[in-house]
Amino acid sequence: MAVDKQTVLAERMERQGLARPVTTPDEYSSLFRRLQPVPTIYFAMPGIAPSLVHRTTFDDMKLNDERRASREIVKGRFLNGTIGYVFADDLALYGNAFQRPLERLNSNRKLILDTLRSAGPMTPRRIKEETGLLNKEIMPALHRLQEAFLVYEDQTTGDWERAWYAFEQMWPDVEISPDLWEPSACEALVRFLRSQVFAGIEQIRDWSGWALRDIKRLLEVLEEDGTIVACEIDELGEGWMLAEDLALDKKSPVRSVFMLHRADPLVRADITWLKESFPGLEVLQFLLIDGDLQGAVCGHWRFGPYDVDDIVVYLPEEERASRRDEIIEAVAWKYHPPEHNILRYNGEPAGERPPSAECD
Repeated sequence: MAVDKQTVLAERMERQGLARPVTTPDEYSSLFRRLQPVPTIYFAMPGIAPSLVHRTTFDDMKLNDERRASREIVKGRFLNGTIGYVFADDLALYGNAFQRPLERLNSNRKLILDTLRSAGPMTPRRIKEETGLLNKEIMPALHRLQEAFLVYEDQTTGDWERAWYAFEQMWPDVEISPDLWEPSACEALVRFLRSQVFAGIEQIRDWSGWALRDIKRLLEVLEEDGTIVACEIDELGEGWMLAEDLALDKKSPVRSVFMLHRADPLVRADITWLKESFPGLEVLQFLLIDGDLQGAVCGHWRFGPYDVDDIVVYLPEEERASRRDEIIEAVAWKYHPPEHNILRYNGEPAGERPPSAECD
């Protein structure tokens, strides 16, 4: 086939907003919709708004703070039960695609759900007062009910005390049902392939959290109707693309280095391969080099100051040396004095870095 690895990487960078960061709220809305559900930053303060790092020329976290305050975007547990945000008008689609239904409710879940339905909304503190349950019993139950889209957490600010609703009371027009899973999941998968350009079955599983048998079922449906095509690309292996992308013009990704956190859409879709590629390392973030995940930023995360112990890069030796300063600079975007020092680059001392202001 005509499409090669470099074309896939270049097109992916475009669609992910990394080749050309968006400059306006309207452009950002289109990007946000393409990459939904959008995560919060890994290793960040609980309650922060979601962010698409490196993909804007402005502070998207501030914009998303405003949008969730007006419930234009809403919070849920989508990708294998992880926190993410979607536009409110897409809640039915992604809620049905990533629901984790409960066949039966245990006593704690039933008590909490009945309490919210009869007397909600309530904060966890109020739920404790009403039910007599302990916090360590309440929160796991709420999270599992949230994964089933039986309750809704109304996060409109960064406050820790947030109201919880019975889902159908907050969203009476949004139907969540196991019967709606397949069409919703098919559409979510098409959107993922559009933003990813090409993906193997392991990438789809890493991103979605769906069971392998369910993924195979979705792929079969989409192949039969001609929406996607199975293909094999040198250095990428076997996978699937949208049929409309088979005619992509040949291109190469622009030279670039981006540091991406573990919940970033690109990292999430390759997390199994990344864990295998950097075994035994305590990884803070990963490095996207020329559109390809080829490096890891290592160290021990903690509240308060901490250092980058090493930057591990899988490039040919000559290129690794020639791009040293460029790669260290990409890491220093976030990790810089006085809170952080970069100690090593591929095992060698990195040298001192001057203080600099963190930017978006």
